[in-house]
Order: sequence, then structure tokens, then C-alpha cells
Amino acid sequence: MKKYIKYLIVVILMIATGGCKKDLDLQNKSAFTYDTYFTSDAAINQAVIASYATLLHTGLWAREWYYIFDLLGYDAKNAQPLQGDLLALAQYNFAPNQPQLDAMWSSLYRLIMRSNVVINRAQAWKPANTTEQANQKQYIAEAKFLRAYAYFNLVNLYGRVPLRKEYIPLPTPDQINLPRAATADIWAFVEQDLKDAETDLPVSYPTASFGRATRGTAVALLGKSYLYEKKWSDAVTELTKLTQAPFSYSLAAQYNDLFDDPNQNDPGKNPETIFQVMNQAWTDWGIGNQYAPFGGQETWGGKATHSARAQEYGFNDWNNTFITTTAVKAFTYTNPQTNATYVDPRAAYTFYGNAASGGETQYCQQCSTGPAAFPYATTGYKYLKYEYYNKVASYGGPQSGINGQVIRYADVLLMLAEAYIQQGNTGSQPLALINQVRSRPSVNAPLYSSLGGQSAAMAILMRERQLELTGEQSRYFDLIRWGIAKQTINTERQTEDGTQPFQDKNILLPIPFSEKNANPNVAKDISGDWN
Repeated sequence: MKKYIKYLIVVILMIATGGCKKDLDLQNKSAFTYDTYFTSDAAINQAVIASYATLLHTGLWAREWYYIFDLLGYDAKNAQPLQGDLLALAQYNFAPNQPQLDAMWSSLYRLIMRSNVVINRAQAWKPANTTEQANQKQYIAEAKFLRAYAYFNLVNLYGRVPLRKEYIPLPTPDQINLPRAATADIWAFVEQDLKDAETDLPVSYPTASFGRATRGTAVALLGKSYLYEKKWSDAVTELTKLTQAPFSYSLAAQYNDLFDDPNQNDPGKNPETIFQVMNQAWTDWGIGNQYAPFGGQETWGGKATHSARAQEYGFNDWNNTFITTTAVKAFTYTNPQTNATYVDPRAAYTFYGNAASGGETQYCQQCSTGPAAFPYATTGYKYLKYEYYNKVASYGGPQSGINGQVIRYADVLLMLAEAYIQQGNTGSQPLALINQVRSRPSVNAPLYSSLGGQSAAMAILMRERQLELTGEQSRYFDLIRWGIAKQTINTERQTEDGTQPFQDKNILLPIPFSEKNANPNVAKDISGDWN
């Protein structure tokens, strides 16, 4: 009997074991995969939103972006509280392991990867109706714009970089370890992405989708790309489109509406924005954890859609930076009509200072306590742009809702004027464009009657871009593409702090060690651990 019981136990165990193995092989029908998740309009839209979200990841617009390019372009300089890695940026004393630059590189490629996923899955998706067919084209176009934006920055900042054109779910080592592409190939890829995006993006969106890339966004970045490539005629053709129907961009009547959170999401009050990085009001996102810009992503502390800039630059808060004296002095120049010394009205919208500088001398104009005098007028100048000290005496946390301006109409008008001037045309067309920017109602700077020769016209254009775009991360890119970064930065720094930190190698940023260590084909193509 015991013998039979023993055999019976063995048989039961074998059956049970076989049954368990069969159960372990069952697939979870509710689990999503790369092939099964992105099969609906809602899912593809979520992937597009996740791509936009990358703009608020480390190294980009939520935090590091403004530090990197305000400091390197000498629109800002360090105050005493700024230490460590950020201080190294201010002193041009950084290496390929610079954390902020490494984060920027990683996030730009994350933006490319997510955009590639959207394009791959949206192309495989089978829309059920004409509305979904239109959405399919839009989603792909948005992803192509975002991918082009990432490569536009990479090619300008680093030159030759790996060109990842598609998402491959199971890549081979050769597909992972791509070599650096020629800059001409990267620019051609950017141009084609933007041409495709221009074809399929809508001119505008319903209010709920305000902030997504539009047709005008693609036109603006394509025209800007042509300008940076010195394709002047193509830049004129492309940028001129934005001054005509179906587009209706115009200069905001109040300059500060561009940097004020109640008005920036109202097209009626802000008809100037062409593309901005949205904060707080972006689609279905909430503000999330206020410290997310300091290292977190969507999954860290909740979704975070805000900037830390107001808190970090704020004179009554972390007080990490000054606006440079060089930038402040640029607002004082010769009146083109009277030849007298003139202070540009945009100074009062850009920085806090003393009356002689033209800067704003009061803050807290809308506080219950009433206006207060700017308390540091004798020790330096502080940024007003992207601040809201007109409403509060201090912020209490790094959670500004002021959007980041990426491309706006004044920038387009000045780029268009430059494209004319670079071709030797200094006549009525560029003159009218520059004067249009100067005659904004809240500015009303005296107009130029002529621009003079090409050299004089470029000098006027350069100053106009500096005054209009100070603190908007534009000047570094301008100085580099004009080929005057080293001489300009070193001259200004020598005057202001006795240093000449810009070296020849700084024309391009260093390829991060993280990329070199991960990609042998990039590593063998880097000279001197830089670029």
C-alpha cells in the first residue's frame, strides 16, 4: 500500500509541476508592449506630450538651460551664492564631465529618442476615421519639429554628433554605437524634418492645446536654421512667410506680457510668441514637486511643469546671479535722431538698477505693502525679466510659472533683417524691420532713418538683438555663429573682472565623457578629451 501511495505522490507532483510550468508560460493579456500600447489616438498623443515633457528635464528649460547660456554668453555673471559646477560655467572653467552640459546632452538625445518612438508608432498606427488621420499627420509633424529642435542645438553646440534617425526596438551594437555624422548631413536632416513639419502642422490649436508646435513654429525654426547655415536668401524666403497670411503674429503691445504668467497663455495679449516652453498650463500636467528641476523627471515628485529661474536669479531669494554690467551698459547708446546719449526703454523691463542705468528702481508694485525701492542699486544689477517681484516680495520656492520663450516674433523680424543685411541689402526692408521692433508701443525707441553700409548695419542689428533678447539665451548662439565669441567675451570680461577665459576650444562644447565612455566610435573620434 505504501508503495502505491509513493507512486501516486510522484504522479501528482509531476502533474502539478507540469501544470505550474504551463501556467508560468501564460502571457498577461492586460500587459502592454511596444507593439500593443501605441495603437490608439490617445496613446500616440500621450507619447507626443511625453516628448514635449523632455524640454523640462535636467539640462533644459526647467533649470540648467538658462544658467548655461546666460553665463556662457555673458548675459549673467555669478553672485557670491553661486558655487561648484555652475560657478565653473561662469568662469569657463569646465571639462567634459560638466554635470549641466552632460545633462543637456542626455536630455536632447532623450527628446530625439521619444520623437523617434512617436514617428515609428504613429506611422504603424491604423487610424479609424478622418479625424484620426489628421491627428496622425499632426503627431508625426510635432515629433519631427521636436527632433529638429534637438539636432539644431546639438549641431550648433557640438558640431558633429551621432545622427539617430529612427527608433529601433532591438538594436545591434553597430546601431547603438553610431559614429559622429558630418555637420552637413545633420543640417540636411534638420531642414527635411522642418519642411515635413511645416506641411502637416496646423496654423493654430484650440485653447486647450496652446503651446504645441504650430506650422509657424516649424517655419521659424527652418528660417533660423537657414540663417545659421548662412543661406541668406533661403532665410529671407522662409522668415517672410511669418509676416503674411495665414499667420497673424505681431509684437505684444506690452513688452513684459511676454514674461508675465497671467498674459503669456492668452493669444490676445501675447500675439508674439511663436514657440515657448510651457509652465503650469501645459496640457494635462499639474505643477508637481517644486524641486523636480533639481534632478527629477516625470516620475520623481510628480509631474513638474515649472521653472526655477525666478527663485535662483531673484535678488530677494537665492540671489545666484547678476546681470552683467556689460549687458546693462549696452542699453545706453547714441540716439540715432539727435546724437545725444540715450537710454533704451527696454532697460526697465530687463533689469533692476539705478535711475541712471534705465533699470527698474522699484519692486512689489502690486504687493499689499506697496512699492519698495530696489535695495541693491549700489552693489549691482539684477534681472527683472522672467521675475515677478512686481507681485511678491519673495517667492518661497523654485516654482515659477513663467514660460520660456524659445522663438518670438521680434526675434524673427531681427533675423529677417539680418538675412537682408548679410546679402548687402541695408535699405528700406531691413530698416523697416528693425524700426518695427523699436516702435513697439511700450518701448517707442527713436527710429533709425538709415542703417548705413553693411558693417554699420550689422553693428546696429547686433546691438538690437542684444537689447531685445538679453537674458533669453540667445547671445551665446549669436556670438558663436558670427565668429566673434572669443574676442567679444574676452574683451568684456577683461573690462569687468580682469579675465580672458574664452579659449579657442570653447567655440564648441566638449563631447561629454558619458558619451565617450558609452560609444567607442565617438571616443576614437575625440581629440584631446574635448571635441
